[in-house]
Amino acid sequence: MKPRDRRLQIESIIQEQGSASVEQLAERFTVSTETIRRDLSRLAQAGRIMKVHGGARSTRLLAEPSMPVRAALANAEKTRIGQRLAHAIEPGDTLFVDTGSTTLAAAPALAAIPGLTIITNSWQLADALSQQGSDAAIYLLGGRYVAGNAQTVGPAALGQVGDFQADHCVLTVAALSPEIGAMDASHDEAQIARAMVANARNLIILADSTKLGRRAAFTVCRTDEIGLVITDDRVGGAERAGFGSRGVKVWV
Repeated sequence: MKPRDRRLQIESIIQEQGSASVEQLAERFTVSTETIRRDLSRLAQAGRIMKVHGGARSTRLLAEPSMPVRAALANAEKTRIGQRLAHAIEPGDTLFVDTGSTTLAAAPALAAIPGLTIITNSWQLADALSQQGSDAAIYLLGGRYVAGNAQTVGPAALGQVGDFQADHCVLTVAALSPEIGAMDASHDEAQIARAMVANARNLIILADSTKLGRRAAFTVCRTDEIGLVITDDRVGGAERAGFGSRGVKVWV
């Protein structure tokens, strides 16, 4: 295969999947990892893809899959992120927690912390906390129910967010960038997240490394509004430095 044809196919794979690793592409095209890195550099220089640590990501705005699909992705990383979250929360804290596969993965860690008050629009999270034996006082926001993600959204849910003040707002997002901040692919979800941010003292973002360096259509918050990002050890050094230079802590 000619290098140009290979690069066109690499670009297509990345745009369809959202991301790809150097190792995956090298195996797919039966070439060395050095060859793939050169191909990715050429594509990145042309603005066709975005290079990240260990591979590349699409430059297109992200459209998120449904919750069941998201829950099956990066499971181990999300579990570890949830375990790390427990170190940022104190017994007796009040939390906003939004809908997402990563916040859902944090349910066992949250359930082990005594005396929490948790306000959420996620039916699955509320149920998971109960099943885990949490003693938290759980407030489930009302509103329009979205079955695919088992969440409530809309004006009623937004209005109820304003009834609470929280120590922490814990969000999972579709995309996260040091230059832009946190983003979501759903307007309804972004509205709920923004309202939660506005009524919390501290903002914690849970995002596995596949979310970093990407863009989505709806802004949730600016980078300078974030207190802590909890991610996995695949996050690139440039992205960690980008958040650090803006005063955001990054835990892996």
